Amino acid sequence: MTTMTNLLGKLPVRQALLHLVLFSIGLFMLYPLIWLVLGSFKSSIGIFSDRLWPTEWVPENYKQGWWGIPSMRFNIFFLNSAVLSLIVVVGNVASASLVAFAFARLNFALKSVWFAIMMLTMMIPAQVTLIPQYVLFHALGWVNTYLPLIIPHFLGATPFFTFLLIQFIRGVPRELDEAATIDGCGTFSVFWRIVMPLCGPALITVAIFSFIWTWDDFFGQLIYINDVKKYTVPLGLRLFIDSTGNSDWGPMLAMSVLSLLPNFIIFLTCQKYFVQGIVTSGLKG
Repeated sequence: MTTMTNLLGKLPVRQALLHLVLFSIGLFMLYPLIWLVLGSFKSSIGIFSDRLWPTEWVPENYKQGWWGIPSMRFNIFFLNSAVLSLIVVVGNVASASLVAFAFARLNFALKSVWFAIMMLTMMIPAQVTLIPQYVLFHALGWVNTYLPLIIPHFLGATPFFTFLLIQFIRGVPRELDEAATIDGCGTFSVFWRIVMPLCGPALITVAIFSFIWTWDDFFGQLIYINDVKKYTVPLGLRLFIDSTGNSDWGPMLAMSVLSLLPNFIIFLTCQKYFVQGIVTSGLKG
């Protein structure tokens, strides 16, 4: 009895210490973001000073960054990124769901072989296929367009999403498919009316990942887009960096802060579905 009383007396202290440790780790992880936000209100000279808190607030960085690109505003880059990201989301959700349903529910020739090939493509670094893809897209006349960044996602070029949905669909009881078939549903009706409504969390997870990865993509967009009017947010931020060393760090940090807002808002509003889609994707019925 005494041992239990001592344990209960020490429990709040342990919880307080645990929360303190977790808070310290979280603050350490958030330090780059805090530095970015506070740096966006500093002058270009004061950004790299030892002080974290600005000695002089410069909110003009946001106005200068928004209007600082000659002959255009930064909202053009935001619009380009938004359109590109949303189209990629549609492509990934549509292609990954169809392919995942086929692997999880249908029987076809060489199913195991095709699944193994799909899994192997997940292990190939993107840099390995970069040159062959560029040669192909250049021959098609797609360079300096958004097509190389869009079309592959409508053809299931992101096997991670397909694998994620396969695992989720395998957790959906097959009895529902059989009941729908008895009621007269065909294969596509089972996919559209039965399986897909139950895969909402996984589909939202795919959409979140697709949007964030496309919004933050720099290398792929740098390779294929040459026209400044077609630049996305990552490429627009690059315009603030001058190779001669005379870079507008304040406006660049200000626009960097604004570029984080869409990802932050999407993840914050869909966090419940995101966690549910990740956790339940490994379950099997």
